[in-house]
Amino acid sequence: MALSPLFGDINPTAQKQLTTGSYIDFTSGAGNDFSQQYLPEIYEAEVERYGNRTLAGFLQMVGAEMPMTSDQVVWSEQNRLHISYDACTIATNSDATVTIQDSDSSVTSSKPHAIRVKSLVVILDPATSTEQKAIVSAVTDTDIEAHPFGSTTWAANLVSATALKVFVYGSEFGKGTAGMSDSVEPSFTQFSNSPIIIKDKYGINGSDTAQIGWVEVATEDGTSGYLWYLKAESETRLRFQDYLEMAMVESELATETTGISAGSEGAKGTEGLFAAIESRGNVFSAFTASLTDFDNILKNLDGQGAIEENMLFLDRATNLAFDDMLAGLSNGTNGGTAYGLFENSEEMALNLGFTGFRRGSYDFYKTDWKYLNDASTRGADSNFSSGEVDAIDGVLIPAGTSTVYDQILGTNIRRPFLHVRYRASEADDRRLKTWITGSVGGAFTDDTDEMNVHFLSERCLCVQGANNFVLLKA
Repeated sequence: MALSPLFGDINPTAQKQLTTGSYIDFTSGAGNDFSQQYLPEIYEAEVERYGNRTLAGFLQMVGAEMPMTSDQVVWSEQNRLHISYDACTIATNSDATVTIQDSDSSVTSSKPHAIRVKSLVVILDPATSTEQKAIVSAVTDTDIEAHPFGSTTWAANLVSATALKVFVYGSEFGKGTAGMSDSVEPSFTQFSNSPIIIKDKYGINGSDTAQIGWVEVATEDGTSGYLWYLKAESETRLRFQDYLEMAMVESELATETTGISAGSEGAKGTEGLFAAIESRGNVFSAFTASLTDFDNILKNLDGQGAIEENMLFLDRATNLAFDDMLAGLSNGTNGGTAYGLFENSEEMALNLGFTGFRRGSYDFYKTDWKYLNDASTRGADSNFSSGEVDAIDGVLIPAGTSTVYDQILGTNIRRPFLHVRYRASEADDRRLKTWITGSVGGAFTDDTDEMNVHFLSERCLCVQGANNFVLLKA
């Protein structure tokens, strides 16, 4: 029997199904809303539209983290073994005087330069490849008196040049003469860096913690499940961990304490990776990932530490350009296969997470660096329509360790070329410190009706042997 409905003509059915007489019509009555007859369909799970959003992991791959107790970390690096000077000049083609302009910090002597009487030297102009060999007959604080072999005058190109290079290749003494008049002592170059304090905080008031709304998430740290208000705390923690690495990569020293500089805000800064390479390393501008450009890098590495194994961390465009270059090499016409490190097996190279290749006497492993691709960081300047990319295309980092003299321990130690030092003592470890304040969530430190989760770290980056690093720029 049909019921007498409250709204229109309704014929209920025994099952949950739509028929012409079993629904309520809200479209005709005043003040009725059709959407009231249904509950909204809510997805509990978040949509991961940006994938894994974290950027950290670069320093874990190439370095290490070690504690320190002081406000400053100091290390010493060896200088070159041989004696050479740049930016030297010759007055006239009949003048034996060669002015030594550039100070060599590799060695020390009683004079500003370390060239001694009876030394054999090569004087050359890199611009024209003109050179002459000579013997030194006298020295002053700024000059040497040198006499070329096989000629009574200097070559015209040497006299007109303003940036001659002079280096010592030996000595020659006559019979029965006295020995070398001065000694040369090796010296070292000292570097230092100081840590900065990095902080962050997540806060929520007590009322909002009682407003439960579960959300199913899969977090970047590998965990998944349902989170309530602590989802925001989890993301704050992940973002802070990214900041720990980003600060070590991007930081610079504040040199001015007035005006609009960072120093006027009491920030001392610290030397990050990019700043260290700009200051003490090698910068390749207008890099195109061509074989010619890459061979120029190899020539520069030959003049530095000549470290056999190196890692390339690249943005997407440069990484693809390297793939194109390696594809050209793999056909055998330009040096053989691109997977020589892995028994010519492409699968072996890819399984290791890097694509390895060898050029000259160097081994290279390359991979994408997400930090250079992410649109919220260094990938922000990417222009996909024109193909232009951010100024920094990648970085070449030597693998292995370096030997340095530790001023605190008073001995030579081996350290990764790239490593982080953080403040720590028996009483307080400031590598990654967290604590909770407030009166919510189990903390009872004050009468504020909220929970605050605090994050703190104090750290700096040590870039040792920066002369072996290369910053690739567009």
